[in-house]
Amino acid sequence: MSVVVGWSLVVLAVLVVAGLVGYAWRLWREVQRREAAQREELARAHRNCLESLEAIATAMLGDQVDLVEGALRCKVLLDIIDPALLEREDFNVFAEIYRRTEHLHTHSSRQDLSAKQRFAEDRERIALQEERYAALHEAARQVLAFKREWPQGWQ
Repeated sequence: MSVVVGWSLVVLAVLVVAGLVGYAWRLWREVQRREAAQREELARAHRNCLESLEAIATAMLGDQVDLVEGALRCKVLLDIIDPALLEREDFNVFAEIYRRTEHLHTHSSRQDLSAKQRFAEDRERIALQEERYAALHEAARQVLAFKREWPQGWQ
């Protein structure tokens, strides 16, 4: 092999390696951009959930919303933020309400029930609300405290 061919191969190898390094750097930047976008999306979702939690908890404390319905909505929102939150003693009443009402009909399936069946389910919801009234109000207060204490960096 001649010196010219040898140097040509070295230059070609350097160019290929430089191209691969450039491509790798570009891919790394894209990964960083996507991770930042994902972090921002998660923070936005948390902010939205926290705002909704605050509105629902405030309505629950003012008895402006059915407490069972409020508990179900709080359960879903806390589950979105972090499913482990429902294991906290402050919030486990929301999971309990969910477990105790998941057999009840909602939305269009509720409309398919007879008036007598709807009335029976309504009585069950009202009885549950009366039974857990104090715990639901306390959980709503804890939701407001949780929202106030949420790390400011996420908001």
